[in-house]
Amino acid sequence: MIDDETLLAAFQRHAAETPDKRFLVFEGRIWTYAESFARSEAFARGLIAWGLLPGERVALYLETTPDFLFCCFGAQRAGAAVVLVNHQYKHTELRHILSDSGARLCVTGGEQMAELARLRAELPALARVLSLGPELDAFIADAPNALTLPVPAPSDIAYIAYTSGTTGRSKGALLTHRNTLSNARSVTEAWQWTADDHLLHMLPLFHTHGLMVGIHGALLQCASCELHRHFNARIALDRLAAGEFSLFFGVPTMYTRLIAEAAASDKRPSGLRLCVSGSAPLSPATFAQFERLFGQAILERYGMTETIMNLTNPAVGERRPGTVGRPFPGQEARIVDVKTRRPLGPNEIGEIEVRGPHVFAGYLNQPAATAECFGAEGWFRTGDLGQVSDDGYFSITGRARELIISGGYNIYPREVEEAILACPGVAEAAVFGQPDPEFGERVCAAVVRSDPALTATAIVEHCRAQLAGYKKPKRVFFVESLPRNAMGKVQKHTLADGFAQS
Repeated sequence: MIDDETLLAAFQRHAAETPDKRFLVFEGRIWTYAESFARSEAFARGLIAWGLLPGERVALYLETTPDFLFCCFGAQRAGAAVVLVNHQYKHTELRHILSDSGARLCVTGGEQMAELARLRAELPALARVLSLGPELDAFIADAPNALTLPVPAPSDIAYIAYTSGTTGRSKGALLTHRNTLSNARSVTEAWQWTADDHLLHMLPLFHTHGLMVGIHGALLQCASCELHRHFNARIALDRLAAGEFSLFFGVPTMYTRLIAEAAASDKRPSGLRLCVSGSAPLSPATFAQFERLFGQAILERYGMTETIMNLTNPAVGERRPGTVGRPFPGQEARIVDVKTRRPLGPNEIGEIEVRGPHVFAGYLNQPAATAECFGAEGWFRTGDLGQVSDDGYFSITGRARELIISGGYNIYPREVEEAILACPGVAEAAVFGQPDPEFGERVCAAVVRSDPALTATAIVEHCRAQLAGYKKPKRVFFVESLPRNAMGKVQKHTLADGFAQS
């Protein structure tokens, strides 16, 4: 039997006890728990027969399909660690992740197959590439039934998930089976997930939000998901209006597009009990617009690759815009001074630290980076700045590494961004620091205009009226769009580098 302290055990149990219960719906095809588990186990046997050893790495370089999940859970059933690869990555990013992880086998397909083919000569550790479709089907069909599969332990590595790289080259975060199970238990308890829930799933599976929140939560509770390859606002509104779904998870960009789609339509969701947003800050304006149009207060939460989920607004109770709520059940969070690491009181800005069984095991091949991110008594340094209200609601104010120190003053980019966003004619804004010979750093802002007539002077004067003088931007750059990663996080290091000579 599979160790009960892993998600794989829940998968096996549901397949045995409720074999005909739907797990996945994809492009009109229903996959039951029994069918899904059987295909995963067959893939595991195929890997063992091929020669994969426990602890080796299997990379998934795939768009969203059911086979992504079957290969994912099958690889773990075979004792492997799954390397999650963003399907949008190209040569440089792909080479880094596959080389750094030492992946021995990679499952891919479509455009990704061609991209990987150009790299094979640079990846000596990669012994085999499996393509979706007939090749993978044959690999699974030919798997010998008599093979004994290993029993993954809770402490074994389940995933190597690479950080988003918002501040530079991504690192491989080692997430154990215990980490992922603990997180799934916390999430499903906090959000009151049941077997009757049905999730409209339009997030990428390579990311923790889509896989380790959406899929793992459903899997633990024997719930179901309708998978889509990509997010499409029109399709999302159509499906939500059908009244089949109780859950929808997204990033802020998805919610703004849903709002725009609904504004031109009379369709409205029905049957929804929970809409969750994360991976990037949700503006209070979007929160208010969505609630007005859809009658749903979005639940904003906070997580990261190394910890999966940390903080959440309540499923029942006040979902406070501009905040990410309180710690999940079984987890701890606090605010500390960035320099002294002294715990701070309410409404003081400092670095967020978290602690609990959901926190990762460390970074692959980077002991120094691992040691640096852990403080005393097991507290993990998130690198995110925040504050906590008198009644325990946390708010994110920015990244510690993005803190701007100008003339000896600490300037938190999020505060300046909020002031700029309140200026008429501003659609989006990102604030970052640049070297300054007099003040050490100067405050700069990249702005996307909704009013082409808006000037930099108007923005600076608006900020001057809202903020202390040293906080106002010294330079304003107008851009067509902000550079973002796949989950919508603004790449501020890209902005800082791009405007370095300006």
